Amino acid sequence: MKVIKFGGSSLASGEQVQKAINIIVADPARRIVVVSAPGKRHKGDVKVTDLLEQLAKTVQNSGDTSALEDEILGRYQAISEYFSMSGSDVLSKLREHLQNLEHQSYPSSEHLFAAFMAQGENMNARLIARVMRHLGYRARFVDPKELGMVVSGSPRSAEIREDSYERIGKFQLEPGEIIIVPGFFAYDEDGNYATFARGGSDITGSILARGFDVDLYENFTDVSAIYAVGPDVVPHPRAINTLTYREMRELSYAGFSVFNDEAIIPVIRAGIRVNVKNTNDPDAPGTMIAPTKDVKHHHLITGIAANDGFTALYLHRYLLNKEVGLTLRILQILYKYNVSYEHMPSGIDDLTIIFAKDQLNASQMSAMTDDIKAEIKPDRIEWFDDFAIIMVVGEGLYTRNDLIARVMDKLAEQDIAPTMINQGASRISTMIGVDSDRALDAVRAIYTLSCEKKEAQSEGAAR
Repeated sequence: MKVIKFGGSSLASGEQVQKAINIIVADPARRIVVVSAPGKRHKGDVKVTDLLEQLAKTVQNSGDTSALEDEILGRYQAISEYFSMSGSDVLSKLREHLQNLEHQSYPSSEHLFAAFMAQGENMNARLIARVMRHLGYRARFVDPKELGMVVSGSPRSAEIREDSYERIGKFQLEPGEIIIVPGFFAYDEDGNYATFARGGSDITGSILARGFDVDLYENFTDVSAIYAVGPDVVPHPRAINTLTYREMRELSYAGFSVFNDEAIIPVIRAGIRVNVKNTNDPDAPGTMIAPTKDVKHHHLITGIAANDGFTALYLHRYLLNKEVGLTLRILQILYKYNVSYEHMPSGIDDLTIIFAKDQLNASQMSAMTDDIKAEIKPDRIEWFDDFAIIMVVGEGLYTRNDLIARVMDKLAEQDIAPTMINQGASRISTMIGVDSDRALDAVRAIYTLSCEKKEAQSEGAAR
């Protein structure tokens, strides 16, 4: 049995929904389908989820919602009409459902927004189940509540509770039926809507794959593979046939957009493979993400990613390394302002703290600077806003002792001076800090090494 998930671009129109249905019914093992909200149909279009966010703001401000309702439901009506279902009552039920949400009371504004943001997937799953029945397939909409999916955490950054997996595993599918499950949301223990963080529908698919203990989790999107670098950086980059879980996590963290770095944790824990495929080219093999033992790499470098969403705080003070408890005092200041850090490379007199930009605002940065000056008394303290991280990733990195030196040579050829170099003990990734305006140049320079095959290197030991 397989879990199959479709992204927003794969379900943006009636034509795209038909492609998705063709893929579902082509394989009898595809019994559990996770759907996203309709995405953009063309450049300049608006995602349904963005429209729902506008609707939530309008409801919160007691504004007129009729125009937004019509625009949102028009997207579902267009899909319905593509399948000659214009006379169906499904759209009137969706409108009634949306209006009921508008008149409910919520524990907080965050709960209100979670409830509305969940409806893109919720309504799409209901509609697609109805479309499939209209076409003669045995399909059923299943709400996350029926599956026993209960979450904890905040309403818009929920985490699945561990006891949910046992309940999911006990859910009984009828012989030959296909269940359509909305992605992105579940419910807290009080029955309130709660949405997952970034990549929410991917997270739902991953949760269901683990809960049902399936053979494969197929994730259909609008690309035919995961590539060694982004196609917007290098024309026609090398496709990655296989990735290990930890390679995918490292690359996602640094900016690969196919998955975020948290989405596949449930399947990692269960050892379930993930196949990323293209809705518009379903026969292409795509990229398989699997445990390390199941992956044989053919290239020294698997992928390179760049992310300029960071800022860095640099501290200099003589004999900084000799002071016991200094790092603890800095961390206590970060805790005071509810800020987490990404990395903290240091030297004997220097320490750099790297933050995700979305963790900070100007007032926090100013207050933290004042507190660190008062507590640590650095000789120099400075923020670097033009900071990007290049992640060079590959299980093959540790088979060549000269590879990092060659990466540095490539950067030197382009006159790029790294501001930070960090490699973990696993040696499958090297993190390089560079100025933001040189990040893409750095990726292009290193990419030439990623095309070299391990077999061509006498020192390389193919795994």
